[in-house]
Amino acid sequence: MTTRSAMTPLVLLILPAAVLPLGQTGDAPLFWWQFPPALLALAACALTLSWARRHPRPAMAEAVRLVPGLAAGLALPPCLLADAVMPAAGLWMFLAGILALAWHVMGRLTMASAPARHLLVPLLFGGLLVYLWEVGVRGLSIPAILLPTPSAIAAALVGHADDLVDDFRQTVVKAVLRGYVLGCGAGFLVAILADRVPVLARGLLPYGNLASAIPVVGIAPIMVMWFGFDWPSKAAVVVVMTFFPMLVNTLAGLAASQAIELDLMRSYAAGYGRTLLMVRLPNALPFLFNGLKINSTLALIGAIVAEFFGTPVVGMGFRISTEVARMNLPVVWASIVVAGVTGSLAYGGLSWLERTVTAWHPSYRRR
Repeated sequence: MTTRSAMTPLVLLILPAAVLPLGQTGDAPLFWWQFPPALLALAACALTLSWARRHPRPAMAEAVRLVPGLAAGLALPPCLLADAVMPAAGLWMFLAGILALAWHVMGRLTMASAPARHLLVPLLFGGLLVYLWEVGVRGLSIPAILLPTPSAIAAALVGHADDLVDDFRQTVVKAVLRGYVLGCGAGFLVAILADRVPVLARGLLPYGNLASAIPVVGIAPIMVMWFGFDWPSKAAVVVVMTFFPMLVNTLAGLAASQAIELDLMRSYAAGYGRTLLMVRLPNALPFLFNGLKINSTLALIGAIVAEFFGTPVVGMGFRISTEVARMNLPVVWASIVVAGVTGSLAYGGLSWLERTVTAWHPSYRRR
């Protein structure tokens, strides 16, 4: 879509906003000409759109030229709502037009050939979701007890940084990392043994499906009774949750080698160990990384849920359960943000390592 074709729906949305009231202060409506920042935002949007329409450019250059008007338009609703103004039809109409402009910018970035588009589009899309969250909660006057604003969550992140760091150290460093290494390592070693002893594989796999169906809320209290209230019980829950996914994925990977490859190794008189190291394990790498990535999220979820059933006065699960009881929802969401970012970084790091290690693999080249 070109800039010229994108202007029609955008103008139809923004022009009515110029004559409708932005909001209401008491019983008096507030129009554009009564609010100087609104005039500046409207002028910036108009100049940007006019310039982009008269001087078309390639996709990336056009998107960059639209950014100033987009930024000015996005700054208006939070600025207006900060003055305790009840939003009216004009503000919502203007917001719809700005979102249409943001959608057009993301579309142009997607069509651009610059490598930066792979980073810019997700960042812009995620930023818009957070922005809509902030504006929607303020504009619709949603109580903080139901849904706090992102700005309140950011303030909780800063104000409770010391507690959140201690929680991260207790949950992630002590429980998740140790349980993750033990669970994935045990699953991998048992899979190698089960591959060598087929009876063991046939006996374990049905129980793997059974174990995956057991909810963590059923395992956690038992582990707390066995290993106490500190991090070992949480690490034990993580081991149970990560063992069977790693076992199943490793066995599937070891079975992925083609018969012609195995026949070639036999023709060279290679034994089981050499065939395993040179052919079967390299072919199993995509399955191994799949198990590691699945477990990176399961481990964090398991440790946090396990902390609901007994823990020292520290930990992400402890913080969430305690602050919910106090109705301190911004801190609860701050803990959720820390957990979400941690899980995303772990998954992203493993995905990067997979791309680096398995770039030669046919399954990766077909992506």
